[in-house]
Amino acid sequence: MSQKLSNAQIAWRAAQDIADGAYVNLGIGFPEMVAKFQPPGRQAIFHTENGVLNFGEAPPAGEEDWDLINAGKKAITLKPGAAFFHHADSFGMVRGGHLDVAILGTYEVAENGDLANWSTGPKGVPAVGGAMDLVHGAKRVAVITDHVTKDGKPKLVKRCTLPLTGVGCVTRVYSSLAVIDIEGGRFVLREKLPSMSVEELQAVTGAELVLPDMIGDLIAPEV
Repeated sequence: MSQKLSNAQIAWRAAQDIADGAYVNLGIGFPEMVAKFQPPGRQAIFHTENGVLNFGEAPPAGEEDWDLINAGKKAITLKPGAAFFHHADSFGMVRGGHLDVAILGTYEVAENGDLANWSTGPKGVPAVGGAMDLVHGAKRVAVITDHVTKDGKPKLVKRCTLPLTGVGCVTRVYSSLAVIDIEGGRFVLREKLPSMSVEELQAVTGAELVLPDMIGDLIAPEV
C-alpha cells in the first residue's frame, strides 16, 4: 500500500456524514479528531460519558481549565447552552437511545458488525469501559481505523478473535483505504481510493467485499 489516508483525513471523511444537530459521542483517542472537521453550516452536539453535553473545541495551549475535560481527560471548552450532569445520567442518555451517532476506534471489525476495540494483552486497557453501552445505545455506530494493523494484517475480518465490545453493532467503517457498509452480515464497498484496485483492496481485507454497481472515489483534502 503505497498510499492511504492519514488519520486526519479519515476523521474528515467520517465528519461529512454527521447530520446538523445530531447528538454524537466520539470515542477516546483518534475518534475525538472528528470534531475538528464539521462541514460548514452543520453543528453536531457532542456528548461525553463523564457528563458534559454541547462542549466545544480544545482551548489554546496554556488556557486550559482542567475542571473542564472530556472522557479522554483532554481539555474542552463550552458552547452556549452546554450542560453538566451526573455520570449515571450520562449513561442513562446512552442506554436510553438518545444519541444519534457513536464513532469509535477499533482493533477488529467483523463482516457481521461485531466490534472488538479493547484488549486484555500487555498493552491493553483494564476493561471495556463505556464503549459496551455506546455500541448498543447509539442509533448508529461507525468505526474509524487504519485498514490494516502495523504489521499489515487485516482489521476488517470474517470473525473477531479479540474480546468483543458489541455484537452486530457496527454499520459503517471509515478506513484509510475505503468506506465500507455492513449490510446483511457482509462488507459492502461504497468508496475506495481511486489509486487502488478492488483486487488490491480485497487482498488486505479479511472477508469478502460485496461490490455494488456504483463504487465512489474516496477523496479527502489535505487537512
